Amino acid sequence: MKTLQAGDKAPEFTLPDQNGDDVSLQSLEGKKVLIYFYPKAMTPGCTVQAQGLRDIQNELEKQNVVVLGVSPDAVKRLPKFIEKENLNFTLLSDEDHAVADAFGVWGPKKFMGKEYDGIHRISFLIDEDGNVEHVFNKFKTKEHHIVVLDYLSQNA
Repeated sequence: MKTLQAGDKAPEFTLPDQNGDDVSLQSLEGKKVLIYFYPKAMTPGCTVQAQGLRDIQNELEKQNVVVLGVSPDAVKRLPKFIEKENLNFTLLSDEDHAVADAFGVWGPKKFMGKEYDGIHRISFLIDEDGNVEHVFNKFKTKEHHIVVLDYLSQNA
């Protein structure tokens, strides 16, 4: 697993959103994009992380930041997550984990003594030109949104 680092060019991608519509990174050029990878919709950690981002959406918009949540969930699961948690940002389905692979966040994990491949909870702030500005990889799920806001306010 070779995770992208600050300064790397973000890989171009197109994925279906919660409505089945294609969203590409290129279509968001000129905006900052927070791409956050999460393992599975409607699980406790992923829910807390999504709620935090939901709650700071106004602050993110003021800083020209668009949020994209990416998971290996099927498209049909995403609208339920958005509705249940009243999410106000786009979720993308990466079922074959090709985008997760491209960002270097798909790899070996351990849970309760079992090893398996899955998504590592890492977020990337992509700048207006499509480059990785910052990698968020050390945070607790309930503090993810605070870590993001702190970075943005220090680098505004």
